[in-house]
This record gives sequence, C-alpha cells and structure tokens, in this order.
Amino acid sequence: MNYFDNIAIVLVEPQHPGNVGMVCRAMKNMGITRLRVVKGCRIDHPDAVKFSVSARELLGTAEHFESLAEALADTELSIATTRRHGKYRQEVMTAGEAAERLLPLLATKRAALVFGREDSGLTTEEVSLCRWNATIPTGDEYGSLNLSQAVLIFCYELFSRTGTFTLDEEARGLASSGEQEICFGQMEEVLMKIGFLNPQNPAHIMRSLRRIFARAELDSREVAILRGIMTQVDWATGNFEGKKKL
Repeated sequence: MNYFDNIAIVLVEPQHPGNVGMVCRAMKNMGITRLRVVKGCRIDHPDAVKFSVSARELLGTAEHFESLAEALADTELSIATTRRHGKYRQEVMTAGEAAERLLPLLATKRAALVFGREDSGLTTEEVSLCRWNATIPTGDEYGSLNLSQAVLIFCYELFSRTGTFTLDEEARGLASSGEQEICFGQMEEVLMKIGFLNPQNPAHIMRSLRRIFARAELDSREVAILRGIMTQVDWATGNFEGKKKL
C-alpha cells in the first residue's frame, strides 16, 4: 500500500498563495498528495500555480473547509504543529518522534498534519482540536520557519522512515475527530449546567479535559459511553438551580 494514502496536510488560513504553491511542491517531493485548506488566500492565484512547479495538480484536488473542526472531522489522528510551548501546549513531540508514532498506524487510521498561519501559527483553540502536538526544534535566536519549509521537514521525517517499521494492521480503532467534538460539545454543555465550568471561561478546564481524553485515545464505544454518562447527568439534574453557594 501507499503509506501516505491516509495522510492529509491541512493549512489553516494560509496568507500567501506562493507559500501554498511551495507547500504542494514539498508534499509531492515526499509522496504526499492530499491537501486540505481552511479558508485563507486564493489557491488558484497565479503565484500559487507558479511556485507549485510540477505539483500544480495538488492545487486542483485540494479540499476546502470553513473550519479546522470540519477539516479534521473524518480523521482519527491529528497533529498540531507549533513553535510555542505553554500551559495548553504540553507533551510536544519533535517532527521525528511524531513520524515514528504515526507511521505504524497508517494502515487503519486517517491522519492530518495541521499547519497554522504564516504570521501567528495555530490558535490555542485550534491546537486543542488535535490529538497530538509536534514541533521542529530550531535555534534560539530565530525560530520561525517558512510554511513550506515546515511542511517539507515534517513530510521528510515521514518519508525517510518508510520501510523501517511494520504497519500495525490490527491497531485498536479510534474515534474520529468528529465523534469526539460532538462529545466535547455535550460535555461542556452539561458541565456548565451543573456549575462545574466557569461560564466566563469554560475553555480553561475544557482544554485540560481534552488533553486527558487525547492521552486516553478513545474509541467509538468509549465516546458513546461518555455521551451516555453526560445524557444521564443532564436528565438527573433537570431541576438543578445552580452551583451551591459556600
């Protein structure tokens, strides 16, 4: 099989058509052909065609989405690429470590490598939509990479490891991103209702819960169980009047 049939490169709001063209060239260099674009610049712009060189067909087959959640909905594995570390960007792998973890699963899992805007990268909310985080270590003096450079490095790390591992064709099935997002939406609604989340900033705790469940690598049945729990809690607290005052 083609190792990369199940991998998509996702660009979130790319700003410069020339960069998208160079991304296509980098992808084709490493045998990856699935491109997804979330809003951003026109990819039929002459600069995109010019800089894609012999990979311009990837521009024509690119899939377009209105949100990152929609672009990831049918994937089980997603990797947010980030240069920043912090409270909500923990357990960040290198590009090589991400490739080693991802490649054996490609026989049965759909995956996405997610790249953010050229000037600001991915937002914290967008990072939280992805299962894993990864980065490219760089020098302290200047760590910013061009978008196409970053895509090329991640694609190379994948390409260079083909043939060095065994595909896990019996890997445990995982819930898709779309399934998980429905569950997280229901969870946030119920936890708000019972007063567990701060209505002024519910995302603060929800991001931590997302990381907990990302580490658990939930399958579809487990997501259904969590949704069942939330449904029962919602029913049981039908007459709940708010968080108890201390």
